[in-house]
Amino acid sequence: MKALKQLAHFGWEQALSCLFPVVIFATLALTQIIPLPILPRYDWILIICILMQWWMVRSGLETRDELKVITLFHLIGLALEIFKVHMGSWSYPEEGYFKIFGVPLYSGFMYASVASFLCQAWRRLDVELVKWPPFLLVVPLATAIYLNFFTHHYWIDVRWWLAALVIIVFWQSWVTYEVNGTRYRMPIALSFVLIGFFIWVAENIATFFGAWQYPNQTNTWSLVHLGKVSSWLLLVIVSFLIVATLKRVKGKGSTG
Repeated sequence: MKALKQLAHFGWEQALSCLFPVVIFATLALTQIIPLPILPRYDWILIICILMQWWMVRSGLETRDELKVITLFHLIGLALEIFKVHMGSWSYPEEGYFKIFGVPLYSGFMYASVASFLCQAWRRLDVELVKWPPFLLVVPLATAIYLNFFTHHYWIDVRWWLAALVIIVFWQSWVTYEVNGTRYRMPIALSFVLIGFFIWVAENIATFFGAWQYPNQTNTWSLVHLGKVSSWLLLVIVSFLIVATLKRVKGKGSTG
């Protein structure tokens, strides 16, 4: 009974941490079902995302430091989107005034929402890091993972080599978190996999509601290839490493 109660509480805290992503998904669904006047759908999604971000900071759900990290993710994500759309990996077929090189500006918020989730969950679950690797290992690894999203179009795809490096670098690293006064721990590598999988589930929901479109979804929607989990896994690692570095710089981490 206690285990179920703890699991339910953990799930509730996770759900609260997903507030920003939930608003994005709800917006995608509602704007597809109910056409809004004056502006194209993509622009309404952008406006709602901006208002949601403003409200979260204004209400204290996010701090100004967290907003800086989330803004960084917005820019990182937007740069990746522009490149991937240019390479034909996916597309945004609908019209919109606020588009750069075929990419609507709201797309950056989908990446920012991942950072928002991490920041929220970190605070709600009182996350601490145990045996965190040195800064000189973490930063080059995160940089290499992000750059591989670009370079694999012109060179070999080294994602699996990078995944192996992640396992090696974080082999002794754990993340601890608190649920109802009881602390639990989990290997950091496992947390990466779990978050990456659930983002893949979210990606299927997003493409179903027309957030973006893969080439095989042009005529009709189909499930996103399971292989995309590896891409999201690596992106989650980049996200986690940036947020973790911020928390440690601010003195909120633990080396164990």
